[in-house]
Amino acid sequence: MEDQHITQPEDGTMMKAIVVKELGSFEICTFPIPQPGPGEVLLKVEVTGLCRTDLKIIEVGHRDLVMPRVPGEEVVGEICAIGADVPGFADGQRVYVYPGTSCEKCPPCLAGAGNLCKSMQIMGFHRDGGFAEYVVAPAQSLIHVPENLTPDQAVFAEPLSCCLNAIELSRLQADETICIWGGGPAGLLLSRAALAKGAVPTIIEPNSKRREFSNSLPAVPANEMYDVCIIAVGDMAAYQEAIDHLKPRGRLIVFSGLPKDDYELACDFNKLHYLEQTIVGAYGCSYRHGEEALALLAAGKVKVDDMVSHRMELWDLKEALRLVSEKISIKVLLYP
Repeated sequence: MEDQHITQPEDGTMMKAIVVKELGSFEICTFPIPQPGPGEVLLKVEVTGLCRTDLKIIEVGHRDLVMPRVPGEEVVGEICAIGADVPGFADGQRVYVYPGTSCEKCPPCLAGAGNLCKSMQIMGFHRDGGFAEYVVAPAQSLIHVPENLTPDQAVFAEPLSCCLNAIELSRLQADETICIWGGGPAGLLLSRAALAKGAVPTIIEPNSKRREFSNSLPAVPANEMYDVCIIAVGDMAAYQEAIDHLKPRGRLIVFSGLPKDDYELACDFNKLHYLEQTIVGAYGCSYRHGEEALALLAAGKVKVDDMVSHRMELWDLKEALRLVSEKISIKVLLYP
């Protein structure tokens, strides 16, 4: 696979970017600005969101990671160059980049689950992402940002999209109860998306700093049961607790993965059988979730301004990763 960050532009203009060449470290590199090919656009990055997946990519890798790689899958930018065969876009437009591309022809794609396409290519994993001054993106991944949204608000579209996918899979209905384990960015967005759907959310978060943002409880009352339980933290105990707090016909959503060396969980299948409970996986999001996320943000149905705990230069990534690793931040936004 040819990496975009070594493409030679005609004018020789240079840019800086974060590059992961080997696991456990990253470098600030300077190289030519890539030029968009057919079906692609060049974006000047305005803001990139930092998440625990970025931390995982840099520290231990990921099944989809191809190195060397510029990470960053939460990106909002301004179009500054357009390749051939790109209708509907113009220089100067602000866009959110849905991070994946899929074949659009296989059964998952036709069913609206492009995130499960075997041909899925993800920005920051298979191709270069937004931890850079500029990034090339496929036009098929772009979504116009509504005029009433700032870049800092619009960049929440990616994590919110993942939450919308999880809530969709949970079949959550208005007035149902939903309990979310984890009061970080994902947990807060799950809660606020559930509120937007008319449901009644509770967040479980033992971390005192995060409780200041989520107004959540440190533990689940022993007799409290929920229609939907979602785990937004990679913790075995949280999964076990969630299973124990499902109502009859309750749905457990596997939103966060577990460590690769500790991922097997004992489950009472007789209880699932007699109470007609369901366990459903939720991974990533599809393009349509990005459209829905931006619409909810633009309509003010999901608020995010108070979730930004840190705004930092991209080149201070080491400190930003420490904040995420030690869970002393909510949402960190990075600016090249």
